Amino acid sequence: MDVRIGIIQTPKELDVELGESVDRDQIIADVERALAEPEGVLWLTDRRGRRVAVPTARIAYVEVGAQSEERRVGFGAP
Repeated sequence: MDVRIGIIQTPKELDVELGESVDRDQIIADVERALAEPEGVLWLTDRRGRRVAVPTARIAYVEVGAQSEERRVGFGAP
């Protein structure tokens, strides 16, 4: 599952590819919990085990991808 985070005043997005066993609803709950704290930090662990921290005061938006086994590549991909 992919999580894309937009950072305030930065044109690039932070893309984190989470493991396949991660629960989508749990990730959404973790994001909501972190955003409720003005001085909080959102911690995510990617599929390689690396930890990523983003200060919640700098988060513009968070996109949580669908859990899908199928990945399309090329011009026909949605």
